[in-house]
Amino acid sequence: MEQKNWTGKIGKVLFRAFCWFYAGISLYPVIWLIFYSFKNNSEIFVTNPFGVPTILHWENYQKAWSQYNVPMYFTNSLIVSIITVILTIILALLFSYATARMQWKGRNTAKIYMSLGMFIPIQAILIPVAKLVNGLGLDSTRTGLILVYTAINLSFATLVYYGSLKALPVELEEAACMDGANIFVCFFRIIVPLVKPATATLVIYIFLNAWNEFNLANVLVVQERLKTLPLGLLFLQGAFTTDWGAMGATMVIASLPTIILYCIFSKKVEGAMTIGGAVKG
Repeated sequence: MEQKNWTGKIGKVLFRAFCWFYAGISLYPVIWLIFYSFKNNSEIFVTNPFGVPTILHWENYQKAWSQYNVPMYFTNSLIVSIITVILTIILALLFSYATARMQWKGRNTAKIYMSLGMFIPIQAILIPVAKLVNGLGLDSTRTGLILVYTAINLSFATLVYYGSLKALPVELEEAACMDGANIFVCFFRIIVPLVKPATATLVIYIFLNAWNEFNLANVLVVQERLKTLPLGLLFLQGAFTTDWGAMGATMVIASLPTIILYCIFSKKVEGAMTIGGAVKG
């Protein structure tokens, strides 16, 4: 028995050591980026590429915010990402509710057709999408970019919602209907609250996709005043010299919204991983 206890304790210690080691490896790029943002070019490439900065160069953040149009790029990305999240969530939830909870001819075909969008790479649709957006007169506009991002994220969002809605018992809506509730009351009072964990997961996923997307933005956006943050980071590089410390500060600023968003919705995401039945007892 004592030998088994010692074996169990050693196993737990090794497992915890592995977890801490893995956490350190995972967090090191973030820590390195923060250190990087406080260094000058000499420290980054010659004297101190991996260590703690000897002098905190706060002017890197000042340059990023005041000289490199980061507020404009940041605002554009924030507007596009937030509206994309809202539109995608609304459309995906409505479509998934119609296909998962209602009976109508062709609903399975519609679901399969919508799911096919997940298997089309962005590189394959760059030219057709650019021509379509240009034909609609939405090129170099936030609206065109938002609509394209929404269409791209819609397939995955509908798949997640469809699985969540299929897991909910039909008796919930039947009981509500017996109490006099119509379809709108069932949807807003029962379905929407029950899929909050899935919604939180999708908010993070869609926001990250829209926030970090580069290829489509590079093709669809031409005007400087409408460029998003990934495009802005590209144009921070100079022809002969680049202020890498200011670029690091810009990358830290660009990472903040996604970190804050995850901190807000992390509990909901954990709930989505362990969601079980909708009712107890």
